[in-house]
Amino acid sequence: MRYDDSSPAPESHDSISPDQRWYARRSTLAVAVAVLAPTVLAGWVLTQTLTGTEGQRPGPAPHPASHAAAADAKSSASPGAQAGASASASASASGPAAAPAPAKGPLTGKTVVIDPGHNTGNFQHTDEIDRQVDIGTNRKECDTTGTTTNSGYMEAEFSMDVSRRLRTILEGRGLKVVLTHEAGTARPWGPCIDERARIGNEARADAVVSVHADGVSQGNRGYHVILPAKVKAGGADTAAIVGPSRQLGERIGSNFSRTTGSAPANYLGSGTGLVVRDDLGGLNLSTRPKVFIECGNMRDSKDAAQLTSPEWRQKAAQGIADGIVGFLGG
Repeated sequence: MRYDDSSPAPESHDSISPDQRWYARRSTLAVAVAVLAPTVLAGWVLTQTLTGTEGQRPGPAPHPASHAAAADAKSSASPGAQAGASASASASASGPAAAPAPAKGPLTGKTVVIDPGHNTGNFQHTDEIDRQVDIGTNRKECDTTGTTTNSGYMEAEFSMDVSRRLRTILEGRGLKVVLTHEAGTARPWGPCIDERARIGNEARADAVVSVHADGVSQGNRGYHVILPAKVKAGGADTAAIVGPSRQLGERIGSNFSRTTGSAPANYLGSGTGLVVRDDLGGLNLSTRPKVFIECGNMRDSKDAAQLTSPEWRQKAAQGIADGIVGFLGG
């Protein structure tokens, strides 16, 4: 029951003055508070004791401890924890940890030069490509048009396509790859054979491969790899590259055969797929291990069917790449 000015007082209080009634109510309230306060406090203490920190409801984050408190906490930590904290603090102060350096392998820092045989623009620049250049043993035309299939697919198209595929594969293995020329660039013809050799030399290439396809009569099939002969004349001196070039050629030949399913040429090389020549300026003038690969015969209908197939050209690029990587120790 409420006791306030709007409620009638009990009959037993009719004889009490207003001041006495107020004093009585105040005394009664004081007694009630005095009785209840210890009970409430005891209940709160009991709740905190039973629940502990895990029973607390989420609340605002505590204020940071003072430097003195932090020092006390650090001094009570184990030596291992102190070391970890110090390392963490050092890392935070110096910024994010540096990313680990990429792992180095046998191909790291090596360069391969790929020489796509001929140029699709050579047919329109016959005067320029007929110019004679010195190849050491004699003089030859700057470049030639290359051959075609009977349907008109150019050797220059084939060699550029395979060279680009080859570059993609080799770069995927971490090698630096340089092409002696690119289709669709400002170079409408060439480069000349002496310049092709010079590009490989100046790049200090670890391996150079010139990509071609042959153009002999129907029935002559298969691939062959052309190796440099030992020559020393004029600006040509291949003594230092004959051995490593043979190793490069053997690697390429075996991998090319396995990947493409092609057999060594049946019209030269005595079935080995290897031929040595001293009349090619690209080989005579090279100071880096270098070979040519004739991937097949464009004038044979069966070989032509392979050479014009994008799927087969991918296999050709893979076989050549595997040979180069094997030669370089990858």
